Amino acid sequence: MSEHFIKNIEIKNFKCFENFTAEGFGRVNLIGGKNNVGKTAFMEAVYVNVYSKNTSNLLYALSIIERNRDRLNINDNEINIIEILAQYKSFDLNSINKISYKFNDNIINNQLGITLNEKIEEISFDTKITFKKNGDVLFIDNFGFTNYELKEVYKSVQFQDKDNLINDYLQKFDENILRFKIISDKPYIKQKKDNEYYELNKFGDGVKQYISIITSLYATKNSYLFIDEIENGIHYTNLDKLWELILTISREQNVQVFATTHSKECIESYARVAKKLEDEEITFIELGRNKENNVDSIVMNNEMFLRYIKLGNEVRGW
Repeated sequence: MSEHFIKNIEIKNFKCFENFTAEGFGRVNLIGGKNNVGKTAFMEAVYVNVYSKNTSNLLYALSIIERNRDRLNINDNEINIIEILAQYKSFDLNSINKISYKFNDNIINNQLGITLNEKIEEISFDTKITFKKNGDVLFIDNFGFTNYELKEVYKSVQFQDKDNLINDYLQKFDENILRFKIISDKPYIKQKKDNEYYELNKFGDGVKQYISIITSLYATKNSYLFIDEIENGIHYTNLDKLWELILTISREQNVQVFATTHSKECIESYARVAKKLEDEEITFIELGRNKENNVDSIVMNNEMFLRYIKLGNEVRGW
């Protein structure tokens, strides 16, 4: 497995996680568990950790997950520090990056200190910070990409001359699709039945989700992709096609993938395709609550996960 892939994480006081550790992640990691157990929060913690090459990246990542939760409009030039950090009293995220933040009501001179990789940076509450995006780490929330976001990730497909390959993938997903194209900043699909282009929003959510995931796998080459509720809009009969695409392209592009699901069919499809492709770099992360009512996890490697599924066990949290 690639050296840059995250193998473990320690999470303290971040959202629903008080003192949580998990290890043994693979190239592709599917996260399951009961509703409201913290699947999305876990993925957000991993996202913030790998995204945060500097303090500006950290603040931007926190703003993105708040935007995703509430569908807020985040100004693409500035971040209001108080609005972002007011959501947290303190947290620690320790993995590829070591992040420590604690809010201090008695802080001197209205300064905030964030420790990132053992370097302390002081930031004033009275100023706004111009954030820096870390463009090769992407998060697809459960609402899917906007047209602007889809246009931006599609640039990576074009730079890698993968346009025709994307169309091949789409035709396997829906034989009535001939071509995907960005025209005047809007995504369009060309249909076989009349050889005409139509705006993507005329089609179902599944087509947009499928395109978003394909293009993002190319945009995150040698990096990380996070997908919340991966099965959104995808009919269960197309799940095997989706997983074959993810497992194949993530290996080719050296992308580490984390995804959440609520679907038993999605979990079973993941296992089925991993077995078919003999992909040993996958894991299933099952979240649940222990006797102390704290969020805990079981990380199953490829062998354990496939055996568990074969025995007919249901993996949706405990």
